[in-house]
Amino acid sequence: MCIPLENCKHFDDPFERTLHIGDLIIIQGVDSKDLKTDYPNSDIIVFRNPRLAANDPNANIVHRIVDVVEINGTLYFHTKGDGNGYPNVWPQMPQSVDPWGSISEDPNSTYEHAISEDYVYGKVVMRIPWIGSFAMFAQKYNVIPIILAILIILIVAFEFILPLVKKKNKPQQTLTEDSSTTEDPLVFSQKM
Repeated sequence: MCIPLENCKHFDDPFERTLHIGDLIIIQGVDSKDLKTDYPNSDIIVFRNPRLAANDPNANIVHRIVDVVEINGTLYFHTKGDGNGYPNVWPQMPQSVDPWGSISEDPNSTYEHAISEDYVYGKVVMRIPWIGSFAMFAQKYNVIPIILAILIILIVAFEFILPLVKKKNKPQQTLTEDSSTTEDPLVFSQKM
């Protein structure tokens, strides 16, 4: 993903043309005919690996389109990860592309190692640097319940406990005969 791999800067411009590990990506569903296929200015797409079930967490792939082929009205995309095949990385023309293979249940999922348009979810329209790192950390160490518990405790503390403590520490004002008003309550209500 990062190009070159040793110079990964997670705080770069969110509209940078390539992705970094830990980026949160925003994808947009799109008609496959509208995808840009002119490598190296082609779109980065999100698609399902045809050899894995749709509910498999490793099934989603994020790679750039290298080339497109149309067979019987269906588009098939040759893809490659921007950082794969080092030192021959994006934007250089790749010497090889991803070798996607079809499965027996759907032999039309690929064509000569290209992925069918039916497996494409959408294209990447923006990346938000490093935000995805938090999600990956939370998933890896299963800390989501702990984070939720901490957030609930903080919300309760700020919404309920903190106001009670402030109210308790605030000196109360007492009325004395000297500080009371001398106006007649009826006259006061008539003024309003």
